[in-house]
Amino acid sequence: MKREPEAFLKEEVKNLYDNHLNWVIRHLETGSKPHAVVDGKEVLMLNTNNYLGLAVHPKIVQAARDALDKYGMGAGAVPTIAGTFDLTKKFQDHFAKFKGVEASLLAQTGFAVNQGVIPQLVGKGDYVISDQLNHGSIIDGVRLTKATRGVYAHNDVSELEKQLKIADAAGARRILVITDGVFSMDGDMAPLDKIADVCEDFGAMIFVDDCHGEGMLGEGRGIVAHFGLQGRVHVEGGSLSKGFGVFGGTVAGSKDLIEFVKNKSRSYLLSTAHPPSVVAANDMAITVVETEPHHYKNLWTNTNYFKGKLDDLGFNTGNSSTPIIPLIIGNPGPAQEMADILFKEEGIYGTPIVFPMVARELSRIRVQMNAALTREDLDFALAGIEKVGKKLSII
Repeated sequence: MKREPEAFLKEEVKNLYDNHLNWVIRHLETGSKPHAVVDGKEVLMLNTNNYLGLAVHPKIVQAARDALDKYGMGAGAVPTIAGTFDLTKKFQDHFAKFKGVEASLLAQTGFAVNQGVIPQLVGKGDYVISDQLNHGSIIDGVRLTKATRGVYAHNDVSELEKQLKIADAAGARRILVITDGVFSMDGDMAPLDKIADVCEDFGAMIFVDDCHGEGMLGEGRGIVAHFGLQGRVHVEGGSLSKGFGVFGGTVAGSKDLIEFVKNKSRSYLLSTAHPPSVVAANDMAITVVETEPHHYKNLWTNTNYFKGKLDDLGFNTGNSSTPIIPLIIGNPGPAQEMADILFKEEGIYGTPIVFPMVARELSRIRVQMNAALTREDLDFALAGIEKVGKKLSII
């Protein structure tokens, strides 16, 4: 039999398009800001992770320029060989102080943190327990471990406790509990205070992936600060590419944790370090969050106004309690159609989220608030969303 090695690709792609499960990739022609040019069209952006609007902040852009002039473009090596600049140490010390922990590490991406750190924290003879709706990068990180795995229903602390009892009864050497801080598809928060209480009874290590919570919770410091849990959460994984508007992953915690990760995480050890301009921009982003609190305040003012109006219109926004606001539509076809009409006819750019990111029957348009959006922008978006929602009988 002669095999056609790529024949399945055409079939798979056709199936995606036939079932409205394909992703439409559009192209920005300006910076990531509320009013942008996308595919040659001026649109209002409602779908970026740039919650505080810092991706185009002049102080951050200037910090990158200055570092580029001094250090050049590339890092030249992985962090442990010759890719760690004095800028990196400055950022890591600054970020640790910002988070209220002993130490921090600048890693390549948030995904790389989960892929590299989780398999090193637990192994054979250990037990890892994960929230049902955790991010795919957490799921992949857990799959790389040799630990026994348990999953608890989303944000269900009583079920988490049952899993902890199972792990304890099995004589697990270590128990690791992992949760997102803010769940990126639904915009709800983990009950981290309750998780901390129950985990302490079993001596379990807590790992929170706060990629979406940083910048938007705890005056920018994330969900641990939001709940006042410094010292009770052992591993904070994060991202600088969302609320902080730049790029990179982070690990924050004890000095022992950071030394461990530096020597054990293969995604950190075997990936080239960040360009120095990015490191400098990351450091300035933290300074901006510390010294310009109006960005954080604007984000939440916009969130409360916009979500309230959407709820009044009759949209299903699920359990969102953050600037991530899903418009849950149901089937993927109408979700894609609504997003397409909003973009082409109303000049509003929102992204349809479909399987496997969410269940097929929970397809949605994920709206994300931005501190730089004006009240006029929000009212414009609400009018367009209402118009298209009624046209498609979604509301």
